[in-house]
Amino acid sequence: MALVLHNTQTKKKEPFEPLDAGKVGIYVCGVTVYDESHLGHAKSAINFDVIVRYLRHKGYQVNHVTNFTDVDDKIINRANEMGIPPLQLSQSVIENYFRDMDALKIKRASVYPKASETMPEIIAMVKGLIDKGYAYESGGSVYFSVTKAKVYGKLSGQTLDQMQAGARVEPGEDKRDPMDFALWKAAKPGEISWDSPWGKGRPGWHIECSAMCLKHIGRTVDIHGGGTELVFPHHENEILQSEAYNDATFVRYWMHNGLLTIDEEKMSKSLKNYFLIKDLLARFGPEVIRFYILNASYRQPLDYTEKSLEESGKALDRLQNTYDMLKSSSESATGTDDASVLCDKAWRDFEARMDDDFSTREAIAVMYDLSRDANRLLTEKGLSRMGVQNLVGVFDRFNALFDVLSSAGKAKAVDGKVEELLRLRKEARARKDFAEADRIRKELAEIGVEIQDTRDGTVWKRK
Repeated sequence: MALVLHNTQTKKKEPFEPLDAGKVGIYVCGVTVYDESHLGHAKSAINFDVIVRYLRHKGYQVNHVTNFTDVDDKIINRANEMGIPPLQLSQSVIENYFRDMDALKIKRASVYPKASETMPEIIAMVKGLIDKGYAYESGGSVYFSVTKAKVYGKLSGQTLDQMQAGARVEPGEDKRDPMDFALWKAAKPGEISWDSPWGKGRPGWHIECSAMCLKHIGRTVDIHGGGTELVFPHHENEILQSEAYNDATFVRYWMHNGLLTIDEEKMSKSLKNYFLIKDLLARFGPEVIRFYILNASYRQPLDYTEKSLEESGKALDRLQNTYDMLKSSSESATGTDDASVLCDKAWRDFEARMDDDFSTREAIAVMYDLSRDANRLLTEKGLSRMGVQNLVGVFDRFNALFDVLSSAGKAKAVDGKVEELLRLRKEARARKDFAEADRIRKELAEIGVEIQDTRDGTVWKRK
């Protein structure tokens, strides 16, 4: 079966055909690095991690680009509060981001461009849009003239009339039309800035991604991804400025992941309804978090509850237990069934589900069916050694894509959770938050771990 994916622009599933056969350029909008990453960021990262892994599994040479917005009002404001330079704050947050993503077993992108390191390309693009008549300078800022665009609303379906109804001019802006958006912002006193033909300033949000796409992929991007909240205005405006500048189709396939919600509200720092990745990793481990997110359609919102993560852990145990039993049976199997027919069908079914718009939930269901059949064969002692190896091979291929099984079994996963809790306790003690340190000690005790603080550090053992 050929790979098909849902294109946000056409609102339907389409056969996937990249611009250059055998190669895929995929750009995924990354985080604004002003604070630590939460579970909502993990959802997008895990969804696209598996999408990229599967594209490579299908034989494509993938150029995966995920950006960092490291120049932004939130970063500037937070840095001012902390009394440090904005780029120092953003670099610190980027380091924490990689810590969290590595712990979640997210494969690194091909490149992680930063806005602060793309200024020559951004300035060149803004200048080119002025030269083409799509943009204008006003008071040291540069704005894109929306009414000059050939088509508006390709992605969101918004019309110019609808835009006009919600458009406004912010204090300090000098636009010709309320609908116009900033490509370059004149610097405010004391604000981080770069030299440009229009004076000191910094880029607008939308132009950053357009310039990075052009620099690292080209005029046309095969897949552009991000959360559904970015469809309008961010991705809509990316289309306007990129197609005006490049005179080419900007994106062939738009893919948007559904948001992580709490009580049906978006998880976000502004709403103060978020859970940091590092805290959840200490309680549930990376495999459970990945399984929780992948056991749902990437396109649909996912409403978070603690109970749902706990249930995901129990559900994952069923696959992990089968995997562990199969590996422990590799030498003792005495049957005659090599399970080749069963394994071939399971993998065909698995790929068919993934070929259908990366349907991870349905692909996991195939693995549950295989787990049930494998357990039956193990109970009946019908498997040969080759049968065990064949079944383990299917689980390994599945895990190379989903990364939800521990190759060393459940014990290793539990050990990883203990080490993460110990790290958080050490941080709490360092900042003299002894109440939090005691809470973590109690949590460790609840999972059967006893700790002792020594001059050389903290040691632990199972009770």
